Amino acid sequence: MANEENLYPSILKMVKSFTKDLSKYIKEGAKNVTAMEYAVRLDTCNACEFLKKASMRCGKCGCLLEHKAKWSTADCPENKWPAQKGIPKKEVLDRETRNKLADERDAKRRAENAKK
Repeated sequence: MANEENLYPSILKMVKSFTKDLSKYIKEGAKNVTAMEYAVRLDTCNACEFLKKASMRCGKCGCLLEHKAKWSTADCPENKWPAQKGIPKKEVLDRETRNKLADERDAKRRAENAKK
């Protein structure tokens, strides 16, 4: 069976991707997404077929999700969540949608904790 490490992009590709993302993040003021958007991004990643759960890294770009998902300038290499373009996601989503997403996330966590 393949080692999880062998399922990532090459070191060179990961370094290039990280350097590009970090440069853009710093250049645009090192702004992070809202807590709600961060949770939505992580939930999206958790459901993704490319997620390497043991290390919480993306199998497409090799990024550490806990960091990349926070950066407002970062986007998913599979276009599952976009970079923010100056409009905080919490202003785009109406209250009902935000509450629904939060409720779904909380229900999922409760179900996972009940299994333990």
